[in-house]
Amino acid sequence: MIKRAVFARELGVPIVMHAVIDRQKNHGMHFRVLAKALRMSGGDHIHSGTVVGKLEGEREMTLGFVDLLRDDFIEKDRARGIFFTQDWVSMPGVIPVALGGIHVWHMPALTEIFGDDSVLQFGGGTLGHPWGNAPGATANRVALEACVQARNEGHDLAREGNEIIRAACKWSPELAAACEVWKAIKFEFEPVDTIDK
Repeated sequence: MIKRAVFARELGVPIVMHAVIDRQKNHGMHFRVLAKALRMSGGDHIHSGTVVGKLEGEREMTLGFVDLLRDDFIEKDRARGIFFTQDWVSMPGVIPVALGGIHVWHMPALTEIFGDDSVLQFGGGTLGHPWGNAPGATANRVALEACVQARNEGHDLAREGNEIIRAACKWSPELAAACEVWKAIKFEFEPVDTIDK
């Protein structure tokens, strides 16, 4: 490990940047800069903020980050933290990763926010299932499939999400058990990373 650190230092390559990544406005590197740098350097995925779960993020700002990561052309939209129109031409995108306190009840919002090109990383939302890891993974997959199908059929996930999950519980005992475990888990706080007015 020390050998690798010395080699990286000689090259001037940072190994770990976690300490500079912060959503506080007066500390570290802003995520928008990191997202663009990662895309320009050929990165393939990054935790983009989640909006729901324990890792806060203002919805419009997170959607702006997701656009910067995935889309080829992004119009200026100050409300979403996009300060000028950007044309990435044919530069490959970066897959946004949602994680941090997410579970089956968040699936409608995650599907609505991130769509199809994303990674949903469930740690405790899978491993915390009362029947074990495999049923936890099954519950998450069933919830995702139910939400994608409902979205594709024209349902409003923001309004009908809980009913969609409850309906899927009728044919998935794994999902029903997960819903019972996670029903009272909520993270409610104000985001610190907001657009300056």
